[in-house]
Amino acid sequence: MTDMTNWKIPKWPFLLGDATLLAASSFFIKYSPHPIGRWEIGAVSVCVALGAVLGCVPFILDYRAVVKAIEAAALGSITEKVQNLEKLAVQISSATNEWTNAQMQAEKTSSGAREISEKMAFEVREFTEFMKKLNDSEKSALRLEVEKMRRGEAEWLQVLVRIFDHVFLLHAAAARSGQPKVAGQIANFENACRDAARRIGLTPFAAAPDEKFNAERHQLLDGEPKPSDGALIAETIGAGYTFQGKLLRPALVRLREKNSTSEKIESPGQAEEKSAVELSLQSPD
Repeated sequence: MTDMTNWKIPKWPFLLGDATLLAASSFFIKYSPHPIGRWEIGAVSVCVALGAVLGCVPFILDYRAVVKAIEAAALGSITEKVQNLEKLAVQISSATNEWTNAQMQAEKTSSGAREISEKMAFEVREFTEFMKKLNDSEKSALRLEVEKMRRGEAEWLQVLVRIFDHVFLLHAAAARSGQPKVAGQIANFENACRDAARRIGLTPFAAAPDEKFNAERHQLLDGEPKPSDGALIAETIGAGYTFQGKLLRPALVRLREKNSTSEKIESPGQAEEKSAVELSLQSPD
């Protein structure tokens, strides 16, 4: 800010003029004839008034100068602030431009991210459909393989059942032949075959003599009447089979007649032939 002392007006000329006017008024009063006339009174009044005015003028001028200095300083401060405001406006404009650019870049980034998201969603849908088709094809292939395995399992189960039926008939014929050694060897052979079959879950079983007939585990030859309650089994014609705990085929049996007291003795050849005929009537599952 400008120094206020540079704006002060020198007061000594005004004070000197004031003193001169006061001296003049004193001279008029002292050396004028008495009583004082009107023009002397007017002159004294004018001198006093002018002296008072001259005494006040420098202070009034100082006040005006100070006011102008303050106004100039305030105007300079306002100008500086206006310049600062202009700089601030330029900074705001620059920040606004940068913000606009940033917003445009953000919009571009958002658009790119949206496109990437849409592409990713499309790729995910395509991959999901591909995996679904692949899964369906794998399921179809596995289903086909399972069906093949089941058909193969059914076929080799039928083969094994046929073989065990023949081994059973062979053992029955050996037992009726009256040769204990041959019957024992064939019984050992049959037991070894059954032990081997148990490893895959196939288990042959036969009904014991005088065992009660059970429709769930036993069956009769086709054409025979339905047995009465408490019917007893005379002999097993064909072995029954279970596979992995499930009944595969019931045992083929012959019932004991209630009024029979003795059994008819058949030759080994006749018994084997009769059993073979009876088994041929029963087809395994």
